[in-house]
Amino acid sequence: MGKIRCPWPNGKAEDIHYHDNEWGVPLHNDRKLFEFIVLDGFQAGLSWSTILKKRENFRKAFDNFDAHAISKYDEGKVESLLQDAGIIRNKLKIKATISNAKCFLEIQREFGSFDKYIWQFTDGRTIKNKWTNSSQIPVSTPESDAMSKDLKKRGFKFVGTTICYAFMQAAGMVNDHFHLTDCFRHEEVKQ
Repeated sequence: MGKIRCPWPNGKAEDIHYHDNEWGVPLHNDRKLFEFIVLDGFQAGLSWSTILKKRENFRKAFDNFDAHAISKYDEGKVESLLQDAGIIRNKLKIKATISNAKCFLEIQREFGSFDKYIWQFTDGRTIKNKWTNSSQIPVSTPESDAMSKDLKKRGFKFVGTTICYAFMQAAGMVNDHFHLTDCFRHEEVKQ
């Protein structure tokens, strides 16, 4: 008998691999946290499947999400990225990534790590919800509202409360949306 999964992977290999191995695992690596912030920003208006298909291309195009390198991108690099069919070619999102890299580095300087800063919005722990149906899941919470407001105050772009909530789910700050209580990963991620 097969494993019971959340319904969203829809049998797609990349989505299943991501669901089974990464989604919702508490993340404390600054570079990976930055990757998720960037990818969630690029996802705005698109499906997560679309982003996952292009994820390796994003890694190559954006120097493996090295915020130091990205913060130095110039107009020539922006134009090069706009020609890269392997990524989402949205000028506003590309420029936001560069700006966000600079803001990310500022937060690292101020707090010692982005991890220390970002996890303060959940008091350093994973919020464990027990949704049984995807219709119960909110698109934002007071925590994602606070995160969005503070990130925007610090100069970040493409960090609305819905994007922040998606980021919180991806980074394991919230265990709910993609691991419903009957999903085999719900208990594993909870551990």
